[in-house]
Amino acid sequence: MKCYIGIDLGSTTTKAVIVDEGGEALGHGITNSRSNYDTASKVAKMEAVISTRLTLFRQRLKCTPELKDDTSQLLTELERCFRLELFLEQLEELHRACANNAGTVSTVDDRDALREALEEIFQSLAQKLESLFAPGVARKSNFFRDLAGSAYMQASEEVAKQTGLSFDALLNVYDKSIIQVESRPPSANLDEKFLAALDRVTEETGFDRERVRKPVQDALKEDIEECYTVGTGYGRVRLPFPKEHIRSEILCHGLGAHLMYPGTRTVLDIGGQDTKGIQVDDTGIVANFQMNDRCAAGCGRYLGYIADEMNMGLHELGPMAMKSTRTVRINSTCTVFAGAELRDRLALGEKREDIIAGLHRAIVLRAMSIISRSGGVSNEFTFTGGVAKNEAAVKELRKLVVENYGDVTINIDPDSIYTGALGAAEFARRSGTQASLATGGNPS
Repeated sequence: MKCYIGIDLGSTTTKAVIVDEGGEALGHGITNSRSNYDTASKVAKMEAVISTRLTLFRQRLKCTPELKDDTSQLLTELERCFRLELFLEQLEELHRACANNAGTVSTVDDRDALREALEEIFQSLAQKLESLFAPGVARKSNFFRDLAGSAYMQASEEVAKQTGLSFDALLNVYDKSIIQVESRPPSANLDEKFLAALDRVTEETGFDRERVRKPVQDALKEDIEECYTVGTGYGRVRLPFPKEHIRSEILCHGLGAHLMYPGTRTVLDIGGQDTKGIQVDDTGIVANFQMNDRCAAGCGRYLGYIADEMNMGLHELGPMAMKSTRTVRINSTCTVFAGAELRDRLALGEKREDIIAGLHRAIVLRAMSIISRSGGVSNEFTFTGGVAKNEAAVKELRKLVVENYGDVTINIDPDSIYTGALGAAEFARRSGTQASLATGGNPS
């Protein structure tokens, strides 16, 4: 099966989308953007391949009469068990890295005691973290660092109190090790992990093992042929592609929004590093655009900075802001000064939810200014980027669009964070098809 891949290497997250020859999206992948951008692109691509495999499994299972009605349950359980297989492998790698790095901690005299403490910590982690992949359990994140990091902190605090070892030393070992583990290319042995996951599923659910195994094996036999890849995003210069395989974020977000919603005429993308207001024509070609300056205010990084100031998770900001009962006007548009204003308002007794809601409004006001300079909002209006998942930002955006432009159709897709990667994948499909025609069927 010929496939085309788009990779959007953002400052916060890296996304990948795989499309088939007809342009239909088969799989999506996302990961944290690391300092090692090469690894981030590999992980995102691997995640998109996993997602594509699940799509192929769905197609095969639906074509199996005796399993058709159980397809959704089987896929849910298969992905859950597969994620557990991947997670346990990474946890073992982290354990080995921590054990190796224990000898490099200069502040600890008894290295053997440190290694024994690590053994105790990882025994606790294995039990606790495996329970996160039990049937029906909702995880706050699928990123290994997020899940392992918080659990490691808790276990380390307990072990440090019991043994008298330095908590800082245990933290130092983790910090060195997690970077090493995340910087390694992902395991390529995905087929074996899918089959191991399938064995778990049949053991836990009672489905007939051989009956389920055949359509899964048939799907695994289908080759995913990577014909052409296009990269975009903040870190696109680090992607290991020749320059003809690179497209700008503006072009990719414009085309991606058009593919999701063909009636799109205005696109707003609030990413981690920048905010873009884009005007497109009826084919998704960019007609005009504006971007923010170098300041991070109005971007995802702004929200990240505020979350750190409030000692909250980034995912907690939106729900907290939705609890607001009064409007607080944030005067500063500078990220650093906004942090200072936040602390001042807290000291004056302002409620956290009201302050955070005011910060969300300030972000969207800045974005609306960028849109107006690009040509304003035309019907239809599509909101893309990671901030489109923030319910408080969406609420403020809807209010401001109505106030300034009237009743406009606003599109927000659940997969809006993949818009740039989708546009890149479509550019890859078009370029790959043209190259194939030019070379008589060989796009390379």
